[in-house]
Amino acid sequence: MAETSQRKRIWGWYFFDWASQPYNTLLLTFIFGPYFAQVATGALVEGGMAENAANAQAQAYWGYGLTVTGVIIALLAPILGAISDSTGKRMPWIWVFSVAYVIGAAGLWWTAPADFSVLWALFFFGLGLVGMEFATIFTNAFLPTFGPKEELGRISGSGWAFGYLGGVIALVIMIALFQATDSGKTMVGLSPLFGLDTESRADTRIVGPFAAAWFAIFMIPFFLYIRDTPNAVSTKYRFGSGLSDLIDTLKRLPQTPSLFAYLGSSMFYRDALNGMYTFGGIYAFGVLGWAPVDVGVFGIIAALSGAIFCWVGGRVDRAIGPKPVILTCCIALMGVAILIVSLTPTSVMGFAVPLGSTLPDTMFYVGGAIIGAAGGALQASSRNMLTRQGNPARMAEAFGLYALSGKATAFMAPFLIAVTSDITGDQRLGVSPLIVLFLIGIIMLIWVKPEGDHA
Repeated sequence: MAETSQRKRIWGWYFFDWASQPYNTLLLTFIFGPYFAQVATGALVEGGMAENAANAQAQAYWGYGLTVTGVIIALLAPILGAISDSTGKRMPWIWVFSVAYVIGAAGLWWTAPADFSVLWALFFFGLGLVGMEFATIFTNAFLPTFGPKEELGRISGSGWAFGYLGGVIALVIMIALFQATDSGKTMVGLSPLFGLDTESRADTRIVGPFAAAWFAIFMIPFFLYIRDTPNAVSTKYRFGSGLSDLIDTLKRLPQTPSLFAYLGSSMFYRDALNGMYTFGGIYAFGVLGWAPVDVGVFGIIAALSGAIFCWVGGRVDRAIGPKPVILTCCIALMGVAILIVSLTPTSVMGFAVPLGSTLPDTMFYVGGAIIGAAGGALQASSRNMLTRQGNPARMAEAFGLYALSGKATAFMAPFLIAVTSDITGDQRLGVSPLIVLFLIGIIMLIWVKPEGDHA
């Protein structure tokens, strides 16, 4: 019975990844992000701005919106984690932020081109993103309770692979049944489900309510099988106490140099990876001239690659530990960043190709597959690495610090991309800061001990 119960707990935990992944896949990267760029660009062009400048400005709007969201998450994540550890309560927080996820995602329905508001679009998107990120902190904190540390890499990788699979299925449903191509039919030749109007882009805006409904339905196994562990020394919710605990932990960080270096390294490489996810679809739309369906296919390739290599990476992690997996993935992703910056409709890596050549598109698809594979394995092993670096008795706080390290500079990639796009007026050059961020993350891994400070 105990084994069966643990198996149910693990599968319940997996379902959070399955339920939440469409926010990244459908909203952040492949459907709503490019839609936002298209509609914002159209509004700017109608206002008299040149198309190239409008593309760069739309990318800048998206970047500034994500900057604000990242700052909010960075400020509150470690405090909420500290409060959670002090009280022994994680599930109430997961409920609260799950509601924020659903409201934020559903609110994206009200972003029709006719009355489009950049501010309201970014508000609803940011609310849902905050909900997802904060819920992730508390769900990740359950990972060390699922088995010995030797098995946590496999469990983390399998969970991330399951999440990617959910993202793939959600994306396939979206482009097969809802989102219309230029012909007015979906990719499989059907009219958009429920008679959704293509003129008002309802066939694309439905992605918000769809992601909200997906999350609400597939969180049921999580809430059925995951319970808080009783804490004999738990206290009442006190914001001041949580803040005090956090300050004490931050003061002690220099005494744990491996954890300190790991938080710093992951701060940069995760920021760069999120920049890839966030701006990939927008980049393809603006630089290569892709249609939403093309971006959707790109997303399916990346997500399938991610699902496969998360599972594989979890097994490699179990065999050799998370640090080699993290290092290999960072190097691969930095190479992809260099490739992407080099792509134009008429050149690849500085070499000219004939106008109309499919090689730039093909290379972007290849880059997407590598991003999915390396990005998924990187995130799964990074989650496991923290269980080796953090204090087992303060794991929610550790994941709060992990979120802080991810979000303290989470505004950096969007901000640097936004500013670079603004200054150069070139969307392609706008993403070049990602190369530097990956390089910094790789260098800082030198000081990270594979088993943490107490090995």
